[in-house]
Amino acid sequence: MMPYGMFFDPTYILVIIGLIISMAASGYVKSTFHKFDQVRSKNNVTGTQAANYILKSQNINDVGVVGIAGDLTDNYNPGRKMLSLSQSTAQSMSVAAISVAAHECGHAVQDAVGYAPLKIRAAIVPVANIGSTLSIPLILIGALISGQSGSLLINIGLLAFSMALLFQLVTLPVEFDASRRALKILSQGGLLTQEELPMARKVLFAAALTYVAAAVASFLQLLRLFLLFANRNDRR
Repeated sequence: MMPYGMFFDPTYILVIIGLIISMAASGYVKSTFHKFDQVRSKNNVTGTQAANYILKSQNINDVGVVGIAGDLTDNYNPGRKMLSLSQSTAQSMSVAAISVAAHECGHAVQDAVGYAPLKIRAAIVPVANIGSTLSIPLILIGALISGQSGSLLINIGLLAFSMALLFQLVTLPVEFDASRRALKILSQGGLLTQEELPMARKVLFAAALTYVAAAVASFLQLLRLFLLFANRNDRR
């Protein structure tokens, strides 16, 4: 019988920690959204109406608002100038729906004013996508090849994974700033009452935590890959 230690990789702990953090953040945002999705806004406006009102109030006339399938799949595409609201947001009059719609409008405002982190994120999207797709295959292939060629592939794979992590790190200020803009607009525009604003803040904070969790999970995964394959490089 082989020793138990030959089957146990202690670096899996990093993966498990990242998974737990991601699941906790996802569960928290869903429960928070559901809670305040039950609270109908006193102004009786839908997420779509709120989005159109905010865009108009910010003198943004080149952005369209459309509905898309799914729940919490809301997004803003700066390339297409399109703000997409999910089914749980578009026609709902809840505080949660209006908050999410306002957050996406916050991205449209960032785009309109030339917010630097948004531009940086858009610029590294292609590299990040390639990195997330090719990093693991490159590392695994490198691990099977001996000599300098294998080490080179491993290092390229680690660098590619780092680019995907960089994208998530750049995303953090973009998301937090969009929420900050959303809360300011909601407060000044009167879409939500003073009693409803703290609810909106909780919804947006919960959503922001998912991005933090994703960045932490990616960092832990990169750390695990480095610990595993940096040692292989040392032994070559």
